[in-house]
Amino acid sequence: MRLSTGVPGFDDLVEGGLLPDRLYVVSGPPGSGKTTFCSQFMTQGAKEGETCLYVTMHETKEELMQDMAGYDFGFDRAMQSDAVQFLNLVTESGKRTITQFGTEGGLTNRLVAYIEQNDIQRVVIDSTMLLQHFMNDVDSEITGFLSALKQTDATTLLISEMTDPSSYSDEHYLAHGVIFFHNFLDGGSMTRGVQVIKMRGTAIDCDIRKITFTDSGLQVHADEKIES
Repeated sequence: MRLSTGVPGFDDLVEGGLLPDRLYVVSGPPGSGKTTFCSQFMTQGAKEGETCLYVTMHETKEELMQDMAGYDFGFDRAMQSDAVQFLNLVTESGKRTITQFGTEGGLTNRLVAYIEQNDIQRVVIDSTMLLQHFMNDVDSEITGFLSALKQTDATTLLISEMTDPSSYSDEHYLAHGVIFFHNFLDGGSMTRGVQVIKMRGTAIDCDIRKITFTDSGLQVHADEKIES
């Protein structure tokens, strides 16, 4: 069984979708499509009746909905439904919510408890900057955080603000899959692409595929490869 990402064309690159209950890192420079991809993933989960959680520390629910308002893939309806829970960890309400799940073990134990007790099936964590805010030593604590997420029964997308696809960090080694978004100038125009760098249990080719932003959100052109 595989989970559809809700992104047209992407599932064709990963044998029909993502394997469930695994951790995936979505990396790339600003403006490359990471948040849109994850929003489509979350919306697809809501459409399929799954319980979803969007975790952030730098954007309100209203701001995120405004960012996605130009698309018609149904993100606003998903966010207003009972299927999607939104957790901003720096707001007072967010702090109160997460503190209900214990005060020991920092963010790791509390977030994992939240996911497990609410039977969350899809999670988006935006982004690795969040970890720098909540951890005293990210380098030493991130392994435990990601390992704990991998033990839950949720399929998790972790957004990583990374600009160099050849410069791997701990989250890339620990994740079951790594999806990298590219945007670069080519002949005076912006070229955008997506590359599946790693996907355990799935046959991939690591080629960069063209992506476009449409009224219906991000679309992957699986048959159009980009030479970087």
